[in-house]
Amino acid sequence: MEKAIAKYQVCSKTVMDNIGDPDITFDADGVCNYYYEFTDKLKFRLPQPETRDAELQKTIDTIRKDGQGKQYDCIIGVSGGVDSSYVAYFVKKVLGLRPLAVHLDNGWNSELAVKNIENLLQLLDIDLYTEVLDWEIFRDWQLSFLKASTPDSEVPTDHVIMATLYKMAAKFKVKHIISGMNFRNEGLLPPSWARGYLDWKYLSSVQKKFGTEDISSLPHMNWMKFMRYNLLQGIKIINILNYVDFNKKVALETLVKELDYKPYAGKHHESIYTRFFQSYILPKKFNIDKRKAHLTCLIIGSNEITREQALEMLKQPIAPAEQIEEDREYVIKKLQLTEESFEAIMQAPPKTIFDYPNTHHIELKFRKYLNKLRKWGLAPK
Repeated sequence: MEKAIAKYQVCSKTVMDNIGDPDITFDADGVCNYYYEFTDKLKFRLPQPETRDAELQKTIDTIRKDGQGKQYDCIIGVSGGVDSSYVAYFVKKVLGLRPLAVHLDNGWNSELAVKNIENLLQLLDIDLYTEVLDWEIFRDWQLSFLKASTPDSEVPTDHVIMATLYKMAAKFKVKHIISGMNFRNEGLLPPSWARGYLDWKYLSSVQKKFGTEDISSLPHMNWMKFMRYNLLQGIKIINILNYVDFNKKVALETLVKELDYKPYAGKHHESIYTRFFQSYILPKKFNIDKRKAHLTCLIIGSNEITREQALEMLKQPIAPAEQIEEDREYVIKKLQLTEESFEAIMQAPPKTIFDYPNTHHIELKFRKYLNKLRKWGLAPK
């Protein structure tokens, strides 16, 4: 007997819907679970307006104190995107900290991203460390995740970035990694869309099943190493943009005006692979349009747009057809695939992290514990 197809439904307060999302639910008023979860988390993930400046100053004082006598007092990741670029500007020019910028070269940087990073760090006088991955090994790992048929094929990059940031913090005995993530704009994402970037068991098991290269030579960490970084070495991640009234449009205008920054056509388009993955693979194979989550954040997180404006934006193509086709040819060639093998990947039945060995239960416990600490004011926002 065929499974009944659920009737299409979109949240009455956001633009989240039941296409490509098995975890969404709606109440009697048509409001989805993500609306309630996100608005609840906003209460403790963001400092209250009346205490925000004091909390930011306390955080900066701690970073400066812990960084005394060291070459750098914090580590920042730079991708060339708006958020990480603005963090570099804010940390150095506004706060007067001494960051080391860390960039991951996984073989997919767009030319514009490279130019933006070089220009940004030169004008701000920030030192840069670039982790250049062995392309053949990383290519094999990315192919493994495409063959695994899960919607989280970006997790190898996310994991290596996180491992590299911690590695460099430990090397220079820096206790603070300042992240470009801000909860207002990025705090909502259906769990089924992306899981496992901290799960080395999952990451390595997919490679063992589908790959041929040894990925252990790439920067990585398991849960024990992650806890050692945090608990024994005292390295903390600070989402600094949670402590300010961050507006991406204003941030972009600042970067363009003061640092000759060149904008991209879309979110995360500094990476050619990410651009193609989100514009083509996710919507075509998994029915996932990540713009829905991003726009929902702008509606209820930062109040930058209305729901009506978001719905109009979603009527537009994710990316121009010409760009998608150009990226498709480039990605297939760079990954050394044939048209037939790529189409076989696209036609393979979708799977999830739970189809492979994993330690996802540990991540869930960790996130639950961390959120409790945040509610009690015992962990960075």
